[in-house]
Amino acid sequence: MMRFCIFLVFMTTLGACRPETYTPKPRGYAKTTFPEHQYVSFNDASFPYSFEYPVYARVIKDTLFFGQKPENPYWLNIDFPTIGGTLYVSYKNITAQQPLSKLMEDAHEMSFTVHSKRADYIGDRAFHFPQQHVYGILYDVGGNAASAHQFIATDSVHHFIRGALYFDVSPNADSLKPANDFLEHDIVRLLETLHWKN
Repeated sequence: MMRFCIFLVFMTTLGACRPETYTPKPRGYAKTTFPEHQYVSFNDASFPYSFEYPVYARVIKDTLFFGQKPENPYWLNIDFPTIGGTLYVSYKNITAQQPLSKLMEDAHEMSFTVHSKRADYIGDRAFHFPQQHVYGILYDVGGNAASAHQFIATDSVHHFIRGALYFDVSPNADSLKPANDFLEHDIVRLLETLHWKN
């Protein structure tokens, strides 16, 4: 009888320890809630351009560029502190020494050559706002590239602006997609409201 009880306990234990099929769960990301899109005007009298930017962002004059003074006093950063991203905006005057063709070539190289190693694709969308004399290209960079959204805007005579959105984390297209999609709307609004002052 004792042997039968031991055998019964043994069989019950074996039956209870059946191996289960383990299915790994896909990697998840924390849900991010974004504020409502609302805008204010950036219209500093000392700057040769103006635009609208979101109320949840801060416009900061760029005083250091890789540890050095920027080449132009009209460079600025649009910081999104609650989202962890920054839109870096650089401005250049079109001159005989810096013709539009050279500025376009440099911007194209920054968007394609620098990011093509990590990008799955780079798409470009031309835009044109004739009332403001604003023409340009919005670059969408797919994959784990450092910057998913970049743009150039010009009046083709005097003014040239280049912008690039970066985040304070290692690039991961999946986890940054909601923030990139959200801020793309703000970048488009900036371009739609961009005005040259002279």
